[in-house]
Amino acid sequence: MAEETEMLRELVKRARFVLFDFDGPICRLFAGHSAARIASEQVQWLEERGLRGLLTKEERGQLDPHVLLRAVDRRRPGSDLVTELEERLTQQEVTAVASAWPTQYADPLIMTWHAMGSRLAVTTNNSPLAVTNYLEARGLRHCFAPHIYGRTQDLHLLKPHPHCLNRALNAMGAEPSTALMIGDAPTDCEAALRARVAFLGYARDERQAKLLKESGAECVVSSLEPLLKVLRGQS
Repeated sequence: MAEETEMLRELVKRARFVLFDFDGPICRLFAGHSAARIASEQVQWLEERGLRGLLTKEERGQLDPHVLLRAVDRRRPGSDLVTELEERLTQQEVTAVASAWPTQYADPLIMTWHAMGSRLAVTTNNSPLAVTNYLEARGLRHCFAPHIYGRTQDLHLLKPHPHCLNRALNAMGAEPSTALMIGDAPTDCEAALRARVAFLGYARDERQAKLLKESGAECVVSSLEPLLKVLRGQS
């Protein structure tokens, strides 16, 4: 515990710019609107158009709609099919905002960091519209605006590509050495490494923590409370 606190202190000390992934560190976007169901509907939608063969058997069993979207994009890059599939996913993410669960301690963490003068950004594979709607509803948009960098039509630039992180750094005039990325997936960690940004992993369970550590995360927390305490000088 003492070692984790010291690592958090060091990360906080260097972080003048903080890049948050969205679904995970800020909220559970699909808490009440199942991502698995969205993925299943994507597969069904493709099958109804005679495009079952675009996905492998393993991909058709995926529970992650982003994985499926990327798989289709690899086989039909730049197509109207990909554009429509991405638009359908955006609609589902926007719908999911209404039943999203705030990650415990995320709201006060964001507000405290903002009040202390750090610059914050969201760097996510989710739709920027969904992110904006969620932050607006929680009264947090001012903590990030205008720095919300989400999915674009260029799906090959989704994390683990560092594109959205580099967009945030460039827009804020930040040196990578002064920034910290907080994410919950190996793709977040890889993107941070490629952008030369320090990384803090957030994991809800041991399996997620193991995946983050295997991807190169040196510091992984199961709750944002220790980070908030360090930020407030309470530990």
